[in-house]
Amino acid sequence: MREEIVNAAVDRFHTHGYNAAGIKDIAEAAGVPKGSVYNHFESKEALALVVLELYGETRRLGELSDRSVEPLVRLRRHFEFLRDEQEQYGFTRGCLLGNFGAEVADHSMALRGKIHEGFDQWSHALAGALRDAVMTGDVDSTVDPDTTAIFLLSSWEGALVAARSSRSAKPFDAFFSSVFDRLLVPGLREPA
Repeated sequence: MREEIVNAAVDRFHTHGYNAAGIKDIAEAAGVPKGSVYNHFESKEALALVVLELYGETRRLGELSDRSVEPLVRLRRHFEFLRDEQEQYGFTRGCLLGNFGAEVADHSMALRGKIHEGFDQWSHALAGALRDAVMTGDVDSTVDPDTTAIFLLSSWEGALVAARSSRSAKPFDAFFSSVFDRLLVPGLREPA
């Protein structure tokens, strides 16, 4: 029953947002009595913390550290997975971390902490792949992996908002073009 509640909450929170997804709606979607939710979670906030943890596990961050794949290929595949997921949902869901960050981070210390933790893990995973790209010479050595990871994450979240508002992949196209054709390129070598 707990698993059904969590799965229903993931869908409701992602589709409707934290404030619009009520415990009653989540219980109905899970096919359980409303009181059952409170048997497993002391509050809506406690349920949301579990949902954010589960969401983070579905982001495929481990693939960013797979050294059997070239670093830039890992990075591109990661963002392609995220883009394809958004297209599958018709550009209606966005990123649960970003959605919660915009909606409730100012109102819940616990959720703000979990959102920060999620973005921090994501940023570290991106930075690891960027570090590998700098070491292999695939990316200019002047690129700072930690700063660039934060920039990529912020740019991606902005592209998500723009894609949702336009119901279009155009912002993703701009992201891929700017990041992979202009930013993450090898350094210029001096002629011999």
